[in-house]
Amino acid sequence: MKINKTIYYFLLGATLTLGTTSCSDYLDTEPLTDRAVPNNDTPYTKADQAEGLMTVIYTDLGNEYWQLDYFFNGDAQTDVAHAGSDNIQNFQIDEYRIIATNSNVNRDWNYLFRFINNCNKVLNYVDNISDPALSNSRKAEMKAEAAIMRAMYNFHGVQLWGDFPLVTKAVVGVNADNFDEVYSQVYPARKPVNEVYAQIISDLEGAIANAPASSNKYRATKGLAMALLAKVYATKPNPDYAKVLDYTSQLMGQGYSLLPNYDHLFDGAHEANAESIFESNGNTGTIWAWGSSMFFGTDWKKFNTPSYDLINTFNIENDLVRKNSSIWVSPTTVDWSDNFWPSSSFPFMYKLRKTDGSQNFYVMRYADLLLIRAEALVRQGNFTDAAALVNQVRARASSSLTPITIANTDDGINKILKERKLELAFEGHRWFDLKRTGKAIEILSQQRNAAGNLLPYVNNLNQNRLLWPIPQTQLDNNPNLTQNPGY
Repeated sequence: MKINKTIYYFLLGATLTLGTTSCSDYLDTEPLTDRAVPNNDTPYTKADQAEGLMTVIYTDLGNEYWQLDYFFNGDAQTDVAHAGSDNIQNFQIDEYRIIATNSNVNRDWNYLFRFINNCNKVLNYVDNISDPALSNSRKAEMKAEAAIMRAMYNFHGVQLWGDFPLVTKAVVGVNADNFDEVYSQVYPARKPVNEVYAQIISDLEGAIANAPASSNKYRATKGLAMALLAKVYATKPNPDYAKVLDYTSQLMGQGYSLLPNYDHLFDGAHEANAESIFESNGNTGTIWAWGSSMFFGTDWKKFNTPSYDLINTFNIENDLVRKNSSIWVSPTTVDWSDNFWPSSSFPFMYKLRKTDGSQNFYVMRYADLLLIRAEALVRQGNFTDAAALVNQVRARASSSLTPITIANTDDGINKILKERKLELAFEGHRWFDLKRTGKAIEILSQQRNAAGNLLPYVNNLNQNRLLWPIPQTQLDNNPNLTQNPGY
């Protein structure tokens, strides 16, 4: 069938102009009519414009996705936390009853594509800037950083939704020559999971050579690329555990180490430390870190209320160091209660505890990757070395914690998952850990309250609910999208 391109020019122009569709959220450009636009044309001509594009990539960490939703999505869907607050959209996510019109799901879809588009602006156009103040080596470094960040966002997307669109062009105009390409980017179809992972791996592996040194904690570095590759190879269909070990071995040669005092990771006085692989930069004012006030404070009921299950796990392990760094119980009565906690002893997430806008948070830290390496070793049958890595993380937390031994593969995965729960609670990892290891339904279906009763909503969780629905708004706006099963 012949496409009436006149109609589509109008539609694409409306998409780029009005800001009313999902695509417009990440195609922040002015519309262009059907005029000749050379394929190598660029809307950027100066070095400072290129540097401005890089600044945007990192200030995106001040966005609602990172300040609130990332942590909520990773932990409130699990045995670590309850939704908290009073938002029905969040309750749907927490209780495995999301519907396709959930506005949080739609906004996160939009945010991820906005971030990806910001990366694409660098990847598509920086090479065409002829300003002598922008060296070829700096261009290569910029592109490496943007590729790492784009890969990370595609990794988030494929884990949340499964098959996921691959948008690789930042559209600045439509003409007769680029119409088909523009259409496929503005109205993208979902790509199979394996294809998405192939793109992620290509971006990351291609970026390592030119990425900044791992000593920089506030940029997408060689270390971040290696860490992401280890996680990607552990998560993708048909995981490649040899690659996980390869990239964690490379990471171990980048100068990272565990911070001796666990609480120093979160006290706001030890930013950019030796354990940090990549973190936000709220401390120096690069972003306004407003997100901590969403999780900590007694002025209103916050998000990510710690679960009885998590507190009980800390208590059984006698892991008081990590418990006290992760959870704060109000010494005064708060103005609310819920089905889980009384107002007289209400707990709060405590890893984001500075509410003056300067709180840094970790996107990736070294302990996480030591445990990913342990997981790969278990999958390969090397239980002794896997246990040694877990015990290294435990010993840093407290010398009083009993070292573990691993008897078999299932025992090893269960013990590593418990260790990740204790070590990484409220850092946005748990939902993805449980899905990666195939343990989500087995573990989350057993969530209980303080009385020992199963939580009433655990039976809502099934295989379909391990993926989010494609937002209905996106389906309405983009005829090339399809819905996930069960929605």
